[in-house]
Amino acid sequence: MLHIKELKHSYDGSAMINYPDWEVQKGNHAIILGNSGCGKTTLLHLIGGLTKPTGGYLEVAGEDLSQKSNTSLDHFRGVNIGIVFQKPHLVRSLTVKENLTLSQYLGQKKIDGSRADEVLDRLGIKELANRKIHQISQGQAQRVSIARAVINSPKLLLADEPTASLDDENCKKVIDLLKSEAEETGATLIVATHDHRVKSEFQNQLNL
Repeated sequence: MLHIKELKHSYDGSAMINYPDWEVQKGNHAIILGNSGCGKTTLLHLIGGLTKPTGGYLEVAGEDLSQKSNTSLDHFRGVNIGIVFQKPHLVRSLTVKENLTLSQYLGQKKIDGSRADEVLDRLGIKELANRKIHQISQGQAQRVSIARAVINSPKLLLADEPTASLDDENCKKVIDLLKSEAEETGATLIVATHDHRVKSEFQNQLNL
């Protein structure tokens, strides 16, 4: 699923970030660990096709992302990758369900309201379907962002600091949700975090 070799990135001439070679097999759960500023989020953005590498080889789902154009990356990401950002970035003018069907549209999938209902139900938030984003709590918004990431049954599910602001109980719940949703859809899960509470949940670990 993921193969990184001699991967590096630099923002506008700033210090080069060099990443260790790393592999994650299809269907596995893996974690990227490191302190703030070490390049975790940048690596997640590279893997997710949001940023192009400065150099090296980056293969995701059999495709060399380092050679793709920005347009090709957008299409590849929409079809193959679900991302749970640290902040939900939901469209506030839309309802919870509309945020999910928007993801179906952007991923060039069939608009399927029953699929959206199914995912919301599995995450325990089906009753929120017709609420606007400003009408739900931060914890509920986080679950909606997970629902949005898995709605298109992606091959790869990425999560950036999903437990950073959570207490121990909710930290465990969110990791369990991510893992169960990845297993439900057959996705490979990669979590980037500085939260060492979740380290024991993953065998495949990349320390930056």
